[in-house]
Amino acid sequence: MTELSFHVQDVFPEPFAVAPNLTARVEVTESSGAAVHALAVRCQVRIDPQRRRYTDGEAEGLLDLFGPRERWTATLKPFQWMQTSTVAQGFTGSSVVELPLPCTYDFEVTASKYLHALDEAGSTVPLVFLFSGTVFTRGVAGFGVERIPWDRESTYDLPVGVWRELVQAHYPNTGWVRLDHDTLAALARYKAAHGLIGLDVAISDLLQGAGEVIA
Repeated sequence: MTELSFHVQDVFPEPFAVAPNLTARVEVTESSGAAVHALAVRCQVRIDPQRRRYTDGEAEGLLDLFGPRERWTATLKPFQWMQTSTVAQGFTGSSVVELPLPCTYDFEVTASKYLHALDEAGSTVPLVFLFSGTVFTRGVAGFGVERIPWDRESTYDLPVGVWRELVQAHYPNTGWVRLDHDTLAALARYKAAHGLIGLDVAISDLLQGAGEVIA
């Protein structure tokens, strides 16, 4: 039987990806001495918001997700960011595997709301990587197949600056908001009726009319 452990060493933006993509560098160690022929890894990545403190400004940005601070003992719970997978080549002892982490900047997604609310200066995103999958080994009768136990995990504190760097590279000074078709049609009519040059300007005009200050 193989004995595998996983340790996330680093997470960094993938510079040549067409869509926003982080890459996690994961050290995989096999401690029983068995030779691993190949490894099919599945990973669930969760954000564990209880593992860090929040400024008042961050708390305001998280109001929509977790409510006011006095409710956080009940609402501040881990939630899923993504599921991903990769295939690694064979090794003996240990090997470093690069795990792709495809990201979205859709503000309807819980993780994007959370990440957007965090201050960049010195702060981190507390991540938990939960591993599973299949191990292919060499045996006397040919290949052996084993399951990666479900209790294999690793934590990692992702600097918020790394997330900001990724978003800025793919969506410079912009973000994504999903709107209902009727809302989009009404917004387009408002834009045309007021002679505005774009939907962004139309929304800014409506916000200013409601007394909201746009930085």
